[in-house]
Amino acid sequence: MAPRSLLRTCPLCEAVCGLTLTLDDTDRVLSVRGDRDDPFSKGFLCPKGASFGKLDEDPDLVTTPLIRDGDGFAEASWDEAFDLIAARFAEVVAAHGSGSTAVYLGNPNAHTVAGALYLPALIRALSTRHIYTASTADQMPKQVAAGLMFGDPLTVPVPDLDRTDLLLMLGANPLESNGSLCTAPDFPGRLKALAARGGKLVVVDPRATRTAATADEHLFIRPGTDAYLLFAVVHTLFAEDLVDVRVDVAGLDELRAAAQEFTPEAVAARTGIDAGTVRRLARELATSPTAAVYARIGTCTAEFGTLTQWLVDAINTLTGNLDSPGGAMFAAAAAGGVARSKPFRTGRWTSRVRELPEAMGELPVATLADEIDTPGPGQIRALVTVAGNPVLSAPSGARLDRGLAGLDFMVSVDRYVNETTRHADVILPPPRSVQSPHYDFALLQFAVRNYARYSPPLVPLDGRPSESEVVVRLAAAVSGQPHAGTGTAAPLAMFDELVIAATLHKAGLSDRRDELTGADTTEQRLDLMLKLGPYGAWNGGELSLRTLLEHPHGIDLGPLRPRLPDVLRTASGRVELAPPQLLADVARLRAGLGTSAPPMVLIGRRQLRSNNSWMHNIAGLVGGSNRCTLQVHPDDAHRLGLGEQAEVTSAAGALTVPVEQTATIMPGVVSLPHGWGHGASTTQSVARANAGVNANVLTDDSVVDAVTGTAVFNGVPVTVKPA
Repeated sequence: MAPRSLLRTCPLCEAVCGLTLTLDDTDRVLSVRGDRDDPFSKGFLCPKGASFGKLDEDPDLVTTPLIRDGDGFAEASWDEAFDLIAARFAEVVAAHGSGSTAVYLGNPNAHTVAGALYLPALIRALSTRHIYTASTADQMPKQVAAGLMFGDPLTVPVPDLDRTDLLLMLGANPLESNGSLCTAPDFPGRLKALAARGGKLVVVDPRATRTAATADEHLFIRPGTDAYLLFAVVHTLFAEDLVDVRVDVAGLDELRAAAQEFTPEAVAARTGIDAGTVRRLARELATSPTAAVYARIGTCTAEFGTLTQWLVDAINTLTGNLDSPGGAMFAAAAAGGVARSKPFRTGRWTSRVRELPEAMGELPVATLADEIDTPGPGQIRALVTVAGNPVLSAPSGARLDRGLAGLDFMVSVDRYVNETTRHADVILPPPRSVQSPHYDFALLQFAVRNYARYSPPLVPLDGRPSESEVVVRLAAAVSGQPHAGTGTAAPLAMFDELVIAATLHKAGLSDRRDELTGADTTEQRLDLMLKLGPYGAWNGGELSLRTLLEHPHGIDLGPLRPRLPDVLRTASGRVELAPPQLLADVARLRAGLGTSAPPMVLIGRRQLRSNNSWMHNIAGLVGGSNRCTLQVHPDDAHRLGLGEQAEVTSAAGALTVPVEQTATIMPGVVSLPHGWGHGASTTQSVARANAGVNANVLTDDSVVDAVTGTAVFNGVPVTVKPA
């Protein structure tokens, strides 16, 4: 059989680029190109996407269930693995109750159909409040701020990149990350287009990143002080009568009062940005024909992460740019799900040990180690992880590593034996990506242009269960339900039929079940969501699964359009500019005005050929610039007498790491990349050979953003000396 070309959406980051894969007659990926006919990505391809085939066929992948055998693992059948899980979870629940079980979900779940459609079943099956995800090590402050302002944490404004005249970007480096909570394939090309039409890009970051290097202006800022800068912008907008609110809002006077003390002069020493520059920024945002403020992970994973995200959209609102073309707008996802019926709130319960607040149904991962280590009712005894490596991605990773070793039972759904899953009693591997369907349920809710694309499985499963089947069977096993049936798909089909029936009943369409199409019940659920969506065939439009299958390159659904007040779910029906929860935290921010910054702080950094810890087992994605080094300004290196290695110490731990001197980082700041520190006990041969160090040995799980409990990875006080 001659090589064949097949189309696929890339599942490796948030850019949702279209790929053209060439496969041989053994279903091996021979080459990867960008899909030039994709109307959204238009052929863009990054090094991660180009390595799709290597990742999909990594010889170190787990391909059959593994059951612990002494210090190692033995291969097992799927039935043996699920039977053991059912028996052991039953023992733990009988002895300690369902509150002793927990789940941790890593961020690759946001890129899979199984993660979007079937993990809720696993969470319900566990019947526990011990729910942890990578969200509280990443974007939770943004979603909580959006939830409090707009009534729904999934109603997140994104910059209208293709039409804005001025983009102010804080703590984001999309030329290396490809964008985050801002789904925008070919982010570099979109920024070039901004420059070509006479627009302006301003980047605020403690590092002169690759993105900053392309900007019209780059401003160094002391890590963790973005909220001070943004409050000074808000102060200036009010003080100079530059406010131009064009949407219905509540809390305008309260916001003005909160900003009163944050003058540009008052914040200058804290941020490192002079008062004149702050005032100029405010005036430019207010007078530019269109403008958008965008902030990401560098600002979320800081002491005042939620206040920062609130102030981002407060400024977008005050300058007349919220829900306006060229400003910050809301995507209309084709299969966006059911709208909230009640306004969003947090803190419906708190964690057992530290009383940290719940948000979006989960607890902060910063307290996961506490809940494993601390005896008493509700102590975690059994854990499920799905596509996550919290030993490397959560704060105080060494402590969590020790805690996992003491669990009564642990199950991991994962491709690798890694630093976390090495502690599991059972590992359940998902199939290859080319064997899985792909639709970006989550990421298209944050897209800079409305778009939809579906990729059916390209290669048969050959008897192994799909990832969706694995998750649903796992849900059945942990809850004591039948988990085998007459075939591996039986629990999945039964679950899907229940969901389809309930959705049709709620929509008053129960008699239309036979109209749903698809190769299986998963595709039928997608068909149902598309037909009921804003462009759907059952909602006045034409979109359905059949439409997407007929357009395998994807469908352009048009530019972002104004959506207020329809998307609001606040109790007032207005945009809340001064949510009480956030105003309450302003006192903590205000108290920091008179304090001096630590002499040396640590921040993280993104790398172009890396996505957290799980891409370090591909030779082409490690080495060169993609190395684990401590970036230090030459002046600091000279002052501290640093040579090739430095010892970095924080309140949480210490590391020895290679030094990389660079003037791209501001003095008083050092930077380590995220996701390194691979252990010798894993089976990832390339990662072991390029181990690096785990930056989260230095992050302190006791220091969190007060509103969400999100871990603080940026602005960590450290001391640095020669090793």
